[in-house]
Amino acid sequence: MDEFSSHNVKFQVTYDDLREWIAEADKLGELRVGEDYNWEEQIGMAAELLQHDDNAPVALFDKIPGVPEGYRVLTNFFGGKRKNMTLGFPADLNKIELSQAFLQVFRKTEQNPMPYEVVKHGPVLENVIKQDDIDITKFPTPIWHDRDEGRRYIGTGSFNVTIDPDEGWINVGTYRVMIHDAKRVGFYISPGKHGRIHRDKYMSYKKPMPVCIVVGSDPLTFLMACSEIPYGVCEYEIAGAYRGWPIKVVKGEFTGLPFPANAEIVIEGFVEPGNTAPEGPFGEWTGYYGSKMRNEPVLDIKAIYHRNDPIILGCPPQRPPEEQARYRAVIRSAILREEMQKAGVPDVTAVWCHEVGGSRQLTAVSIKQRYPGHARQAGLIASQCRSGAYAGKYVIVVDDDIDVSDLEELMWGLCTRSDPAASIDIIPKAWSTPLDPSIPPWEKEKGNFTNSRAIIDACRPFHWKDQYATVNIPKPETTKRAKELFSWMFE
Repeated sequence: MDEFSSHNVKFQVTYDDLREWIAEADKLGELRVGEDYNWEEQIGMAAELLQHDDNAPVALFDKIPGVPEGYRVLTNFFGGKRKNMTLGFPADLNKIELSQAFLQVFRKTEQNPMPYEVVKHGPVLENVIKQDDIDITKFPTPIWHDRDEGRRYIGTGSFNVTIDPDEGWINVGTYRVMIHDAKRVGFYISPGKHGRIHRDKYMSYKKPMPVCIVVGSDPLTFLMACSEIPYGVCEYEIAGAYRGWPIKVVKGEFTGLPFPANAEIVIEGFVEPGNTAPEGPFGEWTGYYGSKMRNEPVLDIKAIYHRNDPIILGCPPQRPPEEQARYRAVIRSAILREEMQKAGVPDVTAVWCHEVGGSRQLTAVSIKQRYPGHARQAGLIASQCRSGAYAGKYVIVVDDDIDVSDLEELMWGLCTRSDPAASIDIIPKAWSTPLDPSIPPWEKEKGNFTNSRAIIDACRPFHWKDQYATVNIPKPETTKRAKELFSWMFE
């Protein structure tokens, strides 16, 4: 595929909070409002139905039975034309073009992070709930999956704000958050994640860990919190630099941690050393229940902050391909391509972290081959870069005439340009996750969260690539004439 350039593509983020984003989605004709659907079952049913269809609308649920009037839930934000709008680009860019355009803007943000701005006031402070009045169960937190055993996860489209106790830097990361009772929530963080590193430090020092959980931010900040931002860098600074103005934050009364002044709901509290409770089960991004119920840290809530008529941003993981896989594919593909280039791999023409693998388990890379071993180098580096290393399974490297975002075209390239005995390398004991259903339970009990990687060289063999069979596709001029003659058949 040809290198895409976004230099002449219009770029503008047109919203500052979730409500402005909703207005933009409505302008695109992609917003649907549902009323009188319950949180106990029906909103979760809708999320499951919508998220598997890239063209499905975003749903805003209002007038939810049994909760205060005006409390709402929004789900399926990353689909249709609003994918491009969310990242600030025109609707006519395809997936690879969107990822490439994002990468070029993202590079500039990495080079020039924009410090967040601390303010004293903001819409999130319209309601401040403390002490005996704290009741997190009053919000319409759905039961997202049939087999979640009635457990309510308020944190799916949320992010946790933590601070390194040694180095003092703020991390913003996305981790699932379960309601235990009116004044306690629990959250799971996979080993190796920055928030987990913070948590482990506090626990080793036997010090309470301060945490703020943001439930309902603007989608761009949420997406940056989902991304593999380098260690020591605050995601607020990247989100601000990306959009072109600083994130305005207020600081929590009890923790001093910063959270967006225009957030919908924020939970503030502390995790005391050794304070754990059973968490899960919860259907995860792999499409499985990756683990049974187990003890995880508990956050004792000190305050809840929320706007009038608050909105929960719901982004529950489902069996891929689904919403999480869609937004992670766009962002992770861009960042992984950048990391490969920084590692010195030349002529990487495209990268796609496929939605069907949850944007982690199946990665496709196209290259313009320059030397013997180039394809193997690209595959090995892609499998172990920060963005590609966690929970991966397969990396397929193809020539630059293959559209790596098209799963059928990728599989055609794999089937016709690879030989199983000669084309596959295996890496054992790579970084994975307890959520990986292929790791045996007895290994998980020992803390062994590793798996293997397959690197598949599906490029034409370099030493005789010029003699490889000719691809049976029309010449470009023939394709153009065919479209002119027969486009009416597709109307």
